[in-house]
Amino acid sequence: MRLRHTLAAAAGAALLLLTAPGAAHAAEGDFRYTFINSAGEEGQATLHDPASGECITLPEAAVEYTQPPAHAPKNRTDSYAIVFTNADCTGDDFTLRPHTGGAGERLKLRSVVFV
Repeated sequence: MRLRHTLAAAAGAALLLLTAPGAAHAAEGDFRYTFINSAGEEGQATLHDPASGECITLPEAAVEYTQPPAHAPKNRTDSYAIVFTNADCTGDDFTLRPHTGGAGERLKLRSVVFV
């Protein structure tokens, strides 16, 4: 009798796991970068726990001919961050290590993906 209840409970749990939508994995931590606003002043932005595997175009640097690229990225997430010189994760790329990856003002970026 107990075995039948145990098997029924296990089957129900397996069915629940198969039908529940899976949460997208996120890179845990912060990704910081510097940008220049429309007044020509420097600002800082942070992506907190960004989604993994999705290209993120930085809103402060998205438009190539009207906004300067962002720079000086700091990867404090638990994932590798691949930064790109153009929006939509195109152009030249550079990989930043998890937790301690960073670059100076010379590295320009407009988008990033976490892997």
